[in-house]
Formats: sequence, structure tokens, C-alpha cells
Amino acid sequence: MIVVILKDYQAKGKGNLGKEKQNHNITVSSSFLHNHGLGYYLNMNLNLEVLMSKDFFPMATTSYAAILTERNLNGRELTPQNNSSPKYKINNLNFWYGTHQALFNINLSIPERSVTALIGPSGCGKSTFLRCLNRMNDLVEGTSHTGEILLDNEDIYRRSLNMVDLRRRVGMVFQKSNPFPKSIFENVVYGPRVAGIQNSAVLNEICERCLKNAALWDEVKDRLNQSALNLSGGQAQRLCIARALATDPEVILLDEPASALDPASTARIEDLVFELKRDYTIIIVTHNMQQAARVSDQTAFFYQGKIVEVGPTDHLYTRPQVKQTEDYITGRFG
Repeated sequence: MIVVILKDYQAKGKGNLGKEKQNHNITVSSSFLHNHGLGYYLNMNLNLEVLMSKDFFPMATTSYAAILTERNLNGRELTPQNNSSPKYKINNLNFWYGTHQALFNINLSIPERSVTALIGPSGCGKSTFLRCLNRMNDLVEGTSHTGEILLDNEDIYRRSLNMVDLRRRVGMVFQKSNPFPKSIFENVVYGPRVAGIQNSAVLNEICERCLKNAALWDEVKDRLNQSALNLSGGQAQRLCIARALATDPEVILLDEPASALDPASTARIEDLVFELKRDYTIIIVTHNMQQAARVSDQTAFFYQGKIVEVGPTDHLYTRPQVKQTEDYITGRFG
């Protein structure tokens, strides 16, 4: 179990805590703090010390078991994998940026109406893979791939594909919230307007429904005509989720949606992810190991462009089959 206390060690900034610090013969680094949900403290000028027993690493999977048990007690059981038909099926995917190969022989089935978390250290290919799922990587010059990505059993790289329809079906929310310099209302209905919907009553209904689904309606319903740039970080990220929902997608891709948010805003995003999976297939990239355990049904561990292990979240976190997976989730590296 990790205990965070305040002591006589004054951090002078993010860089200081980034250097490894030793407590009770256990090396603690900034990446370790990020991976265990303590990254927020790196942005605060606190006296921070992390204390662990010498038996910490074997106990780490026990702490994840506690998170999973709490999920069940709160009515957030994992969606059984055998009850879900695959929304995506990825077969032998290899991907290159020019001559640099970023993904190697990726095989993965992503169940419908569930949450799949992609974990792994920085630069391991998680975000590259995520952007393959709606062909966002096509916007990068010099990319190429082999293999296939099937969405509802149809290859998204087939020549007859309607790219506009793919981007409508597969929405994406980025790490940094990017509201348009428009009103809150116009941000939400931007996609429907581009699609040709001009009826005011229909646009009003879309705006209200999507803001409610994004758990933002009660906070902004009286200022829909005000600039979206005035929203807080957490509100802006939920607005981006509402904007993605407005095109009526089937899949939502989330690229570290809470990495820049405070703990309270992060909790709201996690609550929202759980609510949305009833109607959408969600794929989330996260560096927060505890967050993945709290929200996902399936977890895939990426390392150096390959999938090391994939399986139901409760199995991967408490009974990993590959030692490299265990080393990562317990903080030995990453």
C-alpha cells in the first residue's frame, strides 16, 4: 500500500521530483508516481515523500484487487468479454512513420459497448495505435501500414471507404482539451451543422442531449451563448466529449483525457466513461494504472510497439501471465 505524507523535503518543482529518490531501499521516480495515480502531486509545491514496505511489489496486485472489489461494490462490474461481440478486430497490424516501424504485428479484438484501456510507457505505440482506428495517422506524411483493421467486419482501409462516415462513426477526444473559439452551443452543434442540419429545434435538442450525456448540462445551461474558452479545464474536456457525441458515433477514442486535470475533474471523467459505455465502445489511452483498473473492462499492455499481454482487466492486474506485465503494473519500470 502506498502512503503519501508531508515531510521535511521541499520540492523546488517538477524537475526535482523527476530525479529518483530513495526511501526504505525502494527507488521512487516521477514515472512511478504517475503510474500509481500520484502524478498530480508533481505539479504542486508540496513536501512529498512516498513510504513503502520492503514487501511493496508483491502487495501491488493486492491494491489493484481492492480497486476492482470497490468497483463491484459500487455497481461498476466489468462487462463480461464473452457476452460482447467484437466492434473492432485488428489482424497483424504493422505501422511505419517513414522508415521507422512504430507497431509490430498487432492482433486485438475490441468488444462492443465496453471500455478497453491501452497502457504502457511513453513511446510504446499506444497513441499511434489509437489514431489508426479512425485513420487520423493518414494526416501524417510518409506513413504506411500492413494488416487489417475491421470495424463491424469491414476493413477501414478499403478503397470504397467513406472517410467522412468513418470519422462520424469513430469520435476522438485528445489529451489537451481543444474547444473551438465559439460559444458553448456552437461547439456542440458544429458537427451536425457541417453534416447539413440547420433546423434550430433539432440543434437545440442535440445540444441539450449531448451536454447531459457529458454531465455538463447543469453547469452550463444558463450560458450556452458564452465563449467555450471561459470553461475550466475539466469542463472544457467534457465539452469536447459532448462535441464528439453530437455526430452520433459508435466508438469514442480517448487519448489520455484526464492527464492534465485535477483529481476532482478526473473523477468526473471516469464517472462519465462508465456511463457512456452503455451506449458506446470506448478505447482509452492512459498512463494512470489505477485509472485503467477503475474504468476498463479489457486492458492491453503495449511495450516497444508490441502488445505484450491483453485480457480482462481483473485478470491482467491481479494475475498477469507475463512477468514484464507484472513488472510494469507494479512500478519496476516505466
